[in-house]
Amino acid sequence: MPGLEDLYREIILDHYRSPRNRGELETPPAVRADGFNPLCGDEIIVYIDVADDGTISDVAIGGQGCSISQSSASMMSAAIKGKSVAEARHLIAAFKGLMSIHESDIGGDGSESEMGIDDRSLEDDTFSIDNTDDVSLGDLEALKGVVKFPVRIKCATLGWNTLAQALDEAQPG
Repeated sequence: MPGLEDLYREIILDHYRSPRNRGELETPPAVRADGFNPLCGDEIIVYIDVADDGTISDVAIGGQGCSISQSSASMMSAAIKGKSVAEARHLIAAFKGLMSIHESDIGGDGSESEMGIDDRSLEDDTFSIDNTDDVSLGDLEALKGVVKFPVRIKCATLGWNTLAQALDEAQPG
């Protein structure tokens, strides 16, 4: 369906050219996490600020790299801002599920720990990798075509792995 692929390409390019939530947040109160892909040199810096009620009150993204890594991080920041930490973890699982078709072929095992989902997150809410089917990815679906190019999957998931790291370090308040 060439029309849909063109739309997806435009969404990716729009986020690359005009990244959302680009910048830095003061740490503390925000948490900073750095992600680096040694295979291609992509860098993503994620800043998140979690409010007392457990919502992600602010997010900022920094770094440099290819259009896939930077647009994926931009779309991620727009998708998680204002969401609860539990909802953000659901999005991480859903997005990584979208990308997991080939990830096990390039070194990932698809485990929850690799996806930044630890036992704490399972205790905090009703989260489960099995209940991500009801999570709407919205514009993030534009990155679905990345699975056709297994070497680029690490680019698309770099920001999400970095977000998972930041969520593990973030404390409400």
